[in-house]
Parts: sequence; structure tokens; C-alpha cells
Amino acid sequence: MIVLALSCFVAFAQEAPTKTVNKVNAQPIASVKGVDLFKEYCAVCHGTDAKGSGPAADALKKRPADLTQLARKNGGTFPELHVMNYIKGMDTVASHGSRDMPIWGNIFSAMSPNQDLVTLRVNNLMEYVKGLQAK
Repeated sequence: MIVLALSCFVAFAQEAPTKTVNKVNAQPIASVKGVDLFKEYCAVCHGTDAKGSGPAADALKKRPADLTQLARKNGGTFPELHVMNYIKGMDTVASHGSRDMPIWGNIFSAMSPNQDLVTLRVNNLMEYVKGLQAK
């Protein structure tokens, strides 16, 4: 009986579909508002609530960060420069191992040669995330 139950469990476990992330090229959007950029480029992994529960989160090696907790984890101060540098790909987090998160600085640069627009997008994303911090 135990062997039968165990073999059913193993068979069920083997049939479970493996979740994968379908990587596609990011397309530019007309808006440069932080909320719009977040919904278009970040929510698929971080979730619309920015807590790391987006539809692609389960397919990643490491769960996306809960972006609402960045200030709390930094002694109550939002780490603006670190967040901007992480979005641009200039900073990495050692505990993350390999970086699943796209390097948006490079992607935004590929969308437009205008570096002022790249900086604006990164800054607006950072400001939006800053506004999401848990109280």
C-alpha cells in the first residue's frame, strides 16, 4: 500500500509542468512615468504590488525581491543610489548569485540613444519604488 501511494506521488511529481520564463525583447513604451515603466518592465517578476509575486516569479532560480522592504532593510532609509545603480546594472547583490534581473540601463540604452531619456527612465523607476516602501 505504501509502495503504491509512493509510486503515485512520484508519477504525479514527474508530470508537474516545469515553469520557465519566456524571454522576449523589451519594447519601448511612450510613457516615462515610473508606474507605467514598473507595470511594463518589472511587474512580471516583482508583481504589481512589488512584493516579488509576479507571474514569472515561480520560474526564477531566486524569488524576486520584495521591493516594498528596501528602506526597512536599510535602517529606515531608502537606498536611492544603490537602487538606481542596480537597475542600471552597475551594482549587484552578492547573495543573489547569478543575476536573473535584466540590466535595464543597457536595455533602455538600446531603446534610445538619448542618455537623458535612459537616466529619466531609471530615475522615475527608482522614485516609483521609493514611493512603495512599507510604512
